[in-house]
Amino acid sequence: DPVSAIRKSKKKAKSVDKSSERKSGDNGDYCVKDLNPEEPLKAEKSLKKRKKTHEKPMNVEPEQIIEIVAEKPLKKKKSSKSKAKEGESETRTSIKVKSSMSSDDVKEYRQKHSIVVDDAASSNEFHPIGAFTDLGLPSSITSCISGFTNPTPIQAQCWPILLSGRDCVGIAETGSGKTLAFCLPALAHIQSHPPLSKSSKNSGPIVLVLSPTRELAMQSAEVCVGAGQASSTKTVCVYGGGNKHEQVGELKGIVHMMVATPGRLLGYIREGVISLKQVSYLVLDEADRMLDLGFEPDIRAIVAAIGDRPRQTVMFSATWPAEIQKLASEFLNNPVRVTIGSDDLSASANVKQIVEVVDGHDRDRLLDQLLKQYHDGVNRVIVFVLYKKEAIRVESTLKRKGWSCTALHGDKSQPERTASLMDFKSGKFPLLIATDVAARGLDIPKVEYVINYSFPLTIEDYIHRIGRTGRAGNKGIAHTFFTIADKAHSGELINVLNESGASVPEALMKFGGGVKKKQHALYGAHFRSTGGDAPMPSSKHVKF
Repeated sequence: DPVSAIRKSKKKAKSVDKSSERKSGDNGDYCVKDLNPEEPLKAEKSLKKRKKTHEKPMNVEPEQIIEIVAEKPLKKKKSSKSKAKEGESETRTSIKVKSSMSSDDVKEYRQKHSIVVDDAASSNEFHPIGAFTDLGLPSSITSCISGFTNPTPIQAQCWPILLSGRDCVGIAETGSGKTLAFCLPALAHIQSHPPLSKSSKNSGPIVLVLSPTRELAMQSAEVCVGAGQASSTKTVCVYGGGNKHEQVGELKGIVHMMVATPGRLLGYIREGVISLKQVSYLVLDEADRMLDLGFEPDIRAIVAAIGDRPRQTVMFSATWPAEIQKLASEFLNNPVRVTIGSDDLSASANVKQIVEVVDGHDRDRLLDQLLKQYHDGVNRVIVFVLYKKEAIRVESTLKRKGWSCTALHGDKSQPERTASLMDFKSGKFPLLIATDVAARGLDIPKVEYVINYSFPLTIEDYIHRIGRTGRAGNKGIAHTFFTIADKAHSGELINVLNESGASVPEALMKFGGGVKKKQHALYGAHFRSTGGDAPMPSSKHVKF
């Protein structure tokens, strides 16, 4: 009856204590197991019996028991937050880099390399380094740069910022040395981090690098693996298309640094294969490209999986559009923005651009002639096409004509794509036919010529294509076939050529210099601006 039930609850109310609590997840929340106001003691039957005491039972009702137990998790949550605040200084490096440059040298260096630091205070605080010895880091970290003479502009300016622990946004073209710009401070960050344990929750990674494509992820991981050898830093690369069994095997044990594409990483997070609770150094590489590919929801989910742990965040991008600015304002804490050159996409001054207006049916013959002019069988040449089937056809055509070449496109499996890229880099096949998968971020050294067999879908892709040559201070030539089917891009191409000082062929000018705004998802391209003295198209009289 009700009276006896209340008496029983009074007699054993004290037994509902810490032993009746259980952990519900990694977030530190606790709950009472199976408490019911009508049967408050069923949850205690499986627990060990306590020794009887002579203390008087607490005068509480069954409903009050839940309230008493619920007070304890609040204290635990509070203590966990305080621990996070205490450990915040441990998750960020705080190295003061003193540049060997004088104030006049700094001003001259920034002018020479078009370096802009967004605010005056940061500009005065973080001078670019004049030599590698300015860093003052141990040889276990700096051994990866021993083969270089001087840092690149993005490295010289960003290293003092990142080593201080500040968040940073770097705006620079591909091929500017961005990988080492974030990798070297990442190694210092790992060394300042408390040692990892082999338990699944505390085995890392400490550093997470997100890349838009598997090729760029593999390339960045290759640099990070080499840079971390002297300090015994373990780097793992996770990407779509790779062998999941092998990748999961590499994730076992301690992992210091992870380079990943968003889709595959998010899949592992949801499957419980990997935890990001130890991540305190996050890099968003080629952030504009990741947004172009629709990875923003994945990025947000990954950042949410990292949680509220204090972290240092680095973002690199070739441009600074509104979408990237919004992302930076949400994920970065008072970042220092460094721009090398322009924050608008522009062609490299080291690339000589040649545009040839041709008949689309003549391109195979013209390509064969160009290769006889440019390719000596040893130097590296990339021929860009638009579609996968086109890549297969062009590769087959060139092989029939006696050219030794390989192809890189989406219809190939990941091992085949990796093999093609390695064969091209090694010089086994110095002629590469590729879709735009190879146009962004890949660091392929000593590419002398780029031939655009087909014009890309956007002017941004055109700039990234021709950026595969003329890298690391070298000169290069980009030769582009332009057909009547590409006339919608004539205005943008004319602007790019004019801005870089390249000659504009008369045949291209005949297509007009009109530039369409990027299309709205619903309303299309409903704005038009003209460049130069290009005439507006005359209206046609239509008879009904």
